[in-house]
Amino acid sequence: MAAGATYEPIATTTVSGGSTSEVEFASISGSYTDLIIVGNLGAATTSYMSARFNSDTGSNYSVTNLSGNGSTALSNRATSRSVADISFEVTAGSTINKNFIAQIMNYSNSTTYKTILSRINNAGTGTSATVGLWRSTSAITNIKLYSSTGNGANLYNFTSGSTFTLYGIAAA
Repeated sequence: MAAGATYEPIATTTVSGGSTSEVEFASISGSYTDLIIVGNLGAATTSYMSARFNSDTGSNYSVTNLSGNGSTALSNRATSRSVADISFEVTAGSTINKNFIAQIMNYSNSTTYKTILSRINNAGTGTSATVGLWRSTSAITNIKLYSSTGNGANLYNFTSGSTFTLYGIAAA
């Protein structure tokens, strides 16, 4: 097999002309093994970034998070949530941009639950690593990202200049 690109860009969204409380990737093809979302969040006042798959608002998500800022370390775990957390910030309200990467494994597999591994970095407030689980065997065809205070409450906005790129990992 000839060598090719591993990450194939599927869609990119840049918030412009104001702000928005959610970003959506719709009609996602099932032709990849995994999905990767990479982004840079503008200077928003947020403590969480969450995801919802296929518009599932049921209590089908769980999360474990580790975060730290150089002097304080935190961890938390939650089950029966209505969203999957992509990030948890040590200090909310920072005006420093944040970058993140989220990996969604086996997103098109129809026999397993979906695992999400993510990391967000903020030079001003620290870093966080999160593992999430969507307890559904449905293939993921739609992803909505929310800037929130946790459990999907749309209380904050992604600011102008925030970018989000969805990649598909090509099958070997």
